[in-house]
Amino acid sequence: MSRNTSDFIFSLDIGTRSVVGVILKLQENSITIIDVEIAEHLERSMLDGQIHDVSEVCKVITQVKDRLAERNGPLQEVSVAAAGRSLKTKRVHLEKSISGIALLTKDDVLSLELSAIQEAQKQLADDHAASDFHHYYCVGYSVVNYYLDRDIIGNLVDQRGQLAEVDIIATFLPRVVVDSLMTALNRADLQMKTLTLEPIAAIHVLIPPSMRKLNIALVDIGAGTSDIALTAEGTITAYGMVPIAGDEITEALSQAYLMDFYEAEQVKRKLQAEQPVSFTDILGMEYTLEATEIVENIQTEVERLAGEISAKILELNGKPPQAVMLIGGGSLTPTLSQHLADRLHLPAARVAVRGTEAIKNLTGIDALKGPEFVTPIGIAVAAQSHPIKYLTVWLNGDEVRIFDLKRIQVGDVLLHAGLDIKKLRGRVGMAITVQVNGKVKFIPGTLGTLPTITVNHQPAHFDTMISNHDRIQIEPGTDGEDAHVLVQDLIEEIGTLDVYIHDILYSLPPQFLRNGQPCKMSEQVKDRDQIQIRLPHTLEAVISSAKQEALLELTKINYTLNDQHKTIVLDQLELSINGKEAQLSSVITQGDHIKIHKTTKEKPPIQSLVPDEQMVAIFTTVTFNGEPLQLPVVQTDFWVNGQPVTAEQRIEDGDELVIQTSTQSNPIYSDIFRYSPIEAAKPSGASKMKTLVNGKPVDFSKELKEGDRVELIWE
Repeated sequence: MSRNTSDFIFSLDIGTRSVVGVILKLQENSITIIDVEIAEHLERSMLDGQIHDVSEVCKVITQVKDRLAERNGPLQEVSVAAAGRSLKTKRVHLEKSISGIALLTKDDVLSLELSAIQEAQKQLADDHAASDFHHYYCVGYSVVNYYLDRDIIGNLVDQRGQLAEVDIIATFLPRVVVDSLMTALNRADLQMKTLTLEPIAAIHVLIPPSMRKLNIALVDIGAGTSDIALTAEGTITAYGMVPIAGDEITEALSQAYLMDFYEAEQVKRKLQAEQPVSFTDILGMEYTLEATEIVENIQTEVERLAGEISAKILELNGKPPQAVMLIGGGSLTPTLSQHLADRLHLPAARVAVRGTEAIKNLTGIDALKGPEFVTPIGIAVAAQSHPIKYLTVWLNGDEVRIFDLKRIQVGDVLLHAGLDIKKLRGRVGMAITVQVNGKVKFIPGTLGTLPTITVNHQPAHFDTMISNHDRIQIEPGTDGEDAHVLVQDLIEEIGTLDVYIHDILYSLPPQFLRNGQPCKMSEQVKDRDQIQIRLPHTLEAVISSAKQEALLELTKINYTLNDQHKTIVLDQLELSINGKEAQLSSVITQGDHIKIHKTTKEKPPIQSLVPDEQMVAIFTTVTFNGEPLQLPVVQTDFWVNGQPVTAEQRIEDGDELVIQTSTQSNPIYSDIFRYSPIEAAKPSGASKMKTLVNGKPVDFSKELKEGDRVELIWE
């Protein structure tokens, strides 16, 4: 029989063991069940609440949809839930330098928040060994605090400082969970109308807001996962999950009695009846056992399940809750509620299995008895009261699918698409620091530009609201330029030094040194350079700056002495500042009068250039006709440019001077005539010459000794 389904809600609870489809109608104060269909997975195509074989899951979804459509009319939209195991929360703190940025804009603050969310994505990926932080999708976030220069501040917009910080709490779903769910629905020709989280769905029908002042733990025990939600102080305080549930009990039965998994699943369902249970193992052996005996053989696994659930409740709540509600097919596991009560130190009555009978004002199809129907009904109720819608938008030409958990803004789409928000704004150019005359100077780079954003070809911002099928285009901002400064840009009010050199005025510019070396005004400064900019301050520097070095040039003679290069300076400088004697290192001040007088000496004789140790002269001293006379024994000879010269010859530039010292034998009488100024010519009237040494006649070859008396007499 076909019905008008326009007023109905079609929900699917896609579980690890089965798919439950419910069509119901919500009225102001009641829930009316129109139709229900259940189909089990023929293969283990879902594990721990996650779709592992999309095609197989799609077949079961299609089967449920087709059966319901056959009885109720076409079904095109469906409300579904993601497993509670998928929900992740992260609290992060992010800081960002804002020195060099003027007043913070709203986009700057949004960029900071979105960057914090991306940091939470990265941390979440690291925590769960994901290869890419884009594998997690942010479904919502809230700002805890803003900080400006380490102090809490209510709002960062229009503020300025050195450091901006933000604390956020962000909530995430792994994309693989949502993507596989959407793919399975699309292949079954169903469109996702709304999405919720399984723990949220169950809370909507079992724990209304009026009950949420109580500290209650709701545990949905399915086949693959046990989803946990906690309430207190009027709100839902935490979500959690343990990857252990009914399938572990089935596996324990399979191992204990050598049963096929599906045979063990049927045996587990019969244990609630507390009657003898019959089954056949894989070897064909038939058994009929009391339910209590079978339960006893799986107690270890039941205790492990209770231990995992209670540990997670205590982790999330910090203490035992006031009560625990159990739903889902796995909640029917014998003795489970008692073990949970023991672990949580609660009275047994405070841990109870709750089924559809706990849902107020539920009517139709005999009110669907049992805890396994709570979640599919809750999904439909959540779809009506807190729907999570699905949008399709295009970002730079690529399709992006996003869940409308709140009012969607451009920033949400960018995060969902995995764009690095921090890289969208152009970075600030690199700054440099230099020392100018000993003082540190900071030179910033230019600011980067904000990204250019359009929505449907209209200018937009990070907080621009997005609608279904919008087209977003974003161009990253350009990076700022690194600091670029020339030496001349560092010059402050430094004038010229005005001085007079020989009564001529010279206006001298500053001198520039870069890292101790002269440089040009047009040179580019690099990071950590040491720049000195100063006026000439010594007489020598003034002469150089005035390009009057010729005034200081000296006349020099270069020569060689026995192959060794030698230089002598003939000029002598007389320096004066304002009429007073000065040195090249003397300090110059504004308006000084400088004069330089140069005196040039004669070229020196060769003998003045010879070191004392080379001017050797050894004599034998005698008396000649009563006067002392020195006769040389060792002699020094001089050559210039290969020619013999006397010691009195003056040196010329470029001369090659050679000095040699020779040793002679003892002097003889005839040497007297070489070195004595006495006239030895024959006097008039003399006829005979007598040569005497020490009073004795000798000839001219007589050797002379120190102290000899030499005489020459004419008779």
